Amino acid sequence: MKPYSESCDQNREPILGVIAPLFADRSGVLEIGSGTGQHALYFGGRLPHLTWHPSDREENLRGIRLWLAEGAPPNVRDPLLLDVTQAVWPVPVVDAVFSANTAHIMHWPMVRRMFEGVARLLPPGGLFALYGPFNYGGAYTSESNARFDLWLKQRDPDSAIRDFEALDELARAGGMALLHDHPMPANNRTLCWVKGRG
Repeated sequence: MKPYSESCDQNREPILGVIAPLFADRSGVLEIGSGTGQHALYFGGRLPHLTWHPSDREENLRGIRLWLAEGAPPNVRDPLLLDVTQAVWPVPVVDAVFSANTAHIMHWPMVRRMFEGVARLLPPGGLFALYGPFNYGGAYTSESNARFDLWLKQRDPDSAIRDFEALDELARAGGMALLHDHPMPANNRTLCWVKGRG
C-alpha cells in the first residue's frame, strides 16, 4: 500500500504558487526528504521544464517509488538515497533545492548538516526553498504552532519548530542570503535563500 500524507494534498497548491515563479528559470531541483513522494509527482508534473530529483532515507524510498509508478512524468527521476549527514551527497548537478516539513522533524545537528550540504551543492545563484512552520524572535506565530511543537517534542524531544533566525544564520554561514519569506496557509512559511556569486 502506498504511504499517504493528507498535508501534502492540502499544501501542494499554495507551495506550487510560490515555487513555480521562483524556479521558472531553473533546470534541476533536488527535493530533500520527499517522504511519500506525493510532492515530487505533483510538482514534477506541473513544472515540466525541471528535472526533479526526489530523495530520502532508505526506509522511505519504496513508498516514493510506489507513487511514481502511477505515472510519473519523464522529468521526475528515481528517488535518490540521501541522508543529509553523509559527507558526500550522491546528487547530480542541480541549481535549486526544495524541502518541505523537514526542519522540525530533523534533529538540530541534521538541520545544520542539511544547510551545509545545500551550500556545497548549489552553484552561485542557486536557490534553496524551505517550507514549514517557523518561529520568529523565539516566539510561536500561532497557538496551533505552539500545540504542534508540544506534540513534536512529546514524540521526539529533539524535534521542534525551528527559529527563523537560527536557520538564516546557517544559510548565511553557507554563503546564502534570504531572497523571500512567503506567508503560507495554516501558519506555515516558504523561505527562499540564494547562493552568493562571490
